Amino acid sequence: MTEATTEERNARKVREGVVVSNKMDKTAVIAVVERVRHPKYAKFVLRTKKLYAHDETNDVQVGDRVRVMETRPLSKSKRWRVVEVVERAK
Repeated sequence: MTEATTEERNARKVREGVVVSNKMDKTAVIAVVERVRHPKYAKFVLRTKKLYAHDETNDVQVGDRVRVMETRPLSKSKRWRVVEVVERAK
């Protein structure tokens, strides 16, 4: 085998969020909310980040809770891919 096997490759970032849009073909917009401590006031603040994720099968719906993983750049703004649907929208 080559030097760069799957065990030696750097761990990729994994995030969990809610699908806010699925209108594009094979792309979903995921809103990821994180709690960040404010540097000056030491209060926890909720920060939302929108990630563009590749969805090969077009099966995620708005409101689904999904897990996304970092991947190589697939387009100008797409750097994530949907790994699994954690919870379907009700």
